[in-house]
Amino acid sequence: MKADKFILNLNQVGINDIEIVGGKNASLGEMLQNLTNLGIRIPGGYVITVAAYKAFINYNMLEEQIKSIIQSTDLNNLDALRLCGQKVRRMVAAGVFPKNITEDIAKAYTELSLSYKQDNVDVAVRSSATAEDLPDASFAGQQETYLNISGVDALLEAVRNCFASLFTDRAISYRESFKYDHFDIGLSVCVQKMVRSDLAASGVAFSLCTESGFKDAVIINGSYGLGELIVQGSVSPDEFIVFKPTLKKGFDSIIERKLGVKDKMMVYGSTITERVKIVDTDKKQLDSFCISDEQVLQLARWVVMIESYYTGIKGYWCPMDVEWAVDGATGELFIVQARPETIHSRKEYNTVVEYSINDAKRHDKLILKGIAVGDKIATGKVNILVAQGKDDISHIDFKKGDVLVTDMTDPDWEPIMKQASAIITNKGGRTCHAAIVARELGVPAIVGCGNATEMLKQGRLITASCAEGDAGLIYEGEIAFKQTVYKLDELPATDTPLMLNVASPAMAFNFSHFPQAGVGLAREEFIINNYIKVHPMALLKHKELGDTELTTYINHLTRGFKDEEDFFVEKLACGVSKIAAAFYPNQVIVRFSDFKSNEYFNMPGGKYFEPTEENPMIGWRGASRYYSPEYKEAFGMECKAIKLVRGKLGLKNVTVMIPFCRTVKELLQVYEVMNEYGLKRGEDGLQVFLMAELPSNVIMAEQFAKHIDGFSIGSNDLTQLVLGLDRDSSLVAHIYDERNEAVKGMITMLLNTAKREGVKVGICGQGPSDFPDFAQFLVEQGIGSISVTPDSFFKTVHAIHKVEEEIKDTKGATVVPLTKHLDTLPLAQ
Repeated sequence: MKADKFILNLNQVGINDIEIVGGKNASLGEMLQNLTNLGIRIPGGYVITVAAYKAFINYNMLEEQIKSIIQSTDLNNLDALRLCGQKVRRMVAAGVFPKNITEDIAKAYTELSLSYKQDNVDVAVRSSATAEDLPDASFAGQQETYLNISGVDALLEAVRNCFASLFTDRAISYRESFKYDHFDIGLSVCVQKMVRSDLAASGVAFSLCTESGFKDAVIINGSYGLGELIVQGSVSPDEFIVFKPTLKKGFDSIIERKLGVKDKMMVYGSTITERVKIVDTDKKQLDSFCISDEQVLQLARWVVMIESYYTGIKGYWCPMDVEWAVDGATGELFIVQARPETIHSRKEYNTVVEYSINDAKRHDKLILKGIAVGDKIATGKVNILVAQGKDDISHIDFKKGDVLVTDMTDPDWEPIMKQASAIITNKGGRTCHAAIVARELGVPAIVGCGNATEMLKQGRLITASCAEGDAGLIYEGEIAFKQTVYKLDELPATDTPLMLNVASPAMAFNFSHFPQAGVGLAREEFIINNYIKVHPMALLKHKELGDTELTTYINHLTRGFKDEEDFFVEKLACGVSKIAAAFYPNQVIVRFSDFKSNEYFNMPGGKYFEPTEENPMIGWRGASRYYSPEYKEAFGMECKAIKLVRGKLGLKNVTVMIPFCRTVKELLQVYEVMNEYGLKRGEDGLQVFLMAELPSNVIMAEQFAKHIDGFSIGSNDLTQLVLGLDRDSSLVAHIYDERNEAVKGMITMLLNTAKREGVKVGICGQGPSDFPDFAQFLVEQGIGSISVTPDSFFKTVHAIHKVEEEIKDTKGATVVPLTKHLDTLPLAQ
């Protein structure tokens, strides 16, 4: 019987053999049998079974000795836990194999070498425990892998070390905390042909967003060389996000690329005793993405296939955690491991827990930034751990609630990490050890800060916030925050569609599961400020300016891209497409840039291209820039970015919106420029909306309506210009009120004209959330949609529902909005 054998080929095992070969090996065998015919490449190998592990334990009479050592140890005492783990691992590693198992392992290794036509083929020796994928606990990643093993003697030593790794400090502590018997869990070992990623790149991929749980994305992290440095957190990897729905339709749907800091790589060692070594990457590698777009897309397709296959055999959605490698000798991509993801797949998405900071002046207290892991906020005292080796960690005086600050965490630190209120590291990316454990523990983590151990002083009180986008922010002192819990299934239905105003692409996935009708306003300004970080014209013309500092800055920004225009177009497209993907196939209205000259002036290089205006709020902004010779090239890049999003990436749910357009003539001039850069209204279903924020937009609505597909009321500017006040001036702030009868009269006029012309009208602004009577006015007028910021969404749903019920009670009729759902079905085809 299979269960009694000590050696099995990988293609002899499958998902039903977890008790025989562990979770990882069962998964590898399952894929080898069922997915290689779809083109997925998996290296060959064989399995040393759990039966061999148990025979080894019995032959060396280890079980009772190990139980006795663990039972006599206070595992809450880190010194005692460390000594216990050391003693047990030494005992196991010093054991000997029964002769028949030694012979079986050697024979299988010889056959594997022959199949690859090599003497002493190089192999990876991977641990695979039987409890890795239990629904109530994730044991994955707690045992060891040994790379570039060659020769029978080295192989036997690696297998013994794998057996010993079942008793790492963290594994002992973990099993005790979950009340698992140490010998109810078995260990199998996979001996698998090495992929020569030391000559290329490797990494991990998830079939969902690891931060938000968004189901329609593949997240890929990669770095040069063997993949261990990514997991350790020694490098910040490149990151790619691929959108599944358009990928399945054949589009090149890479919606985000981030260049990591890959200053080191793990490669093969140069001597028999040095299996692997760490070397510096060269400048070309530092400034380049580690894999090509073609490889990103191929990997994403494979990850989707693997997820689909496992979802089918398990009968429920089964997101996957995949390890991949590119063989530098052949250029071929391989999958080397795959296992079910165990955090978000267990999460309850009906409940939305929203963390928000109440301190408006918090940015004055900002100390440091990094990569946010999770979406929580925590306050605690800094406790810096700079252990020179694994044995030093237990001597640190670490109190529950301290903030763990270190260069990078070690797997054996998990007992301390459980006590931390937050974790902050100098190094690492979203898939490093610190990030993985933090997610599992539900602790906010900020990784890849660069110099946290230098900037944060021991004992200093800080607040770590992961609730403000993909950047984790570290503030001085205790910052007030609140936690609000919403139940999505308890939200009332509304007849008026609710849309979202989304500024940050990094937060878009977090809001995707809200019961919304799309995005009523996505501002390009946020993306340009945070993704591009330089004045668009300075980006194009910096070499002509003679500003060496600016050119150096831009050259650094544009690393990994073909040229400056490619950088702008790709970065803007990534920001837009991430928002569009989050809400696909619902409509996403993207407003072209609406910086004022004073805002643009403050960007790097802006001083060379921006005038000094007395009142920028009513000056050179919006449409008037787009056809101006001084800005036209920059607007052309915006057009190219939108064309890329809708064309190459397939996100045809994107609608564009023109802001601050004073006359119909201006609108037509903007269309001429859009056409010049390949973005044409009506072509491939492209709709164009006009921001209705000027009195002229309302007065001339009938003429504007002939050239657009919809209006979106910008109540902030409309209120400013109808009442003739500067909304940035505190002196007249008491007059500013969108509920003023003159403003409401303008809105009523626009809605009446739009009804006659059959044009859609929505509103994007805070008014409906802040003032229920204003919401009632809009609903009574039949507004097509109301778009609000995510933090106002739940409050607004209740306000709109209440208003609609009151209308029904008084009028005995259902509210019929102008255009109930802003029909976008043709856009999603």
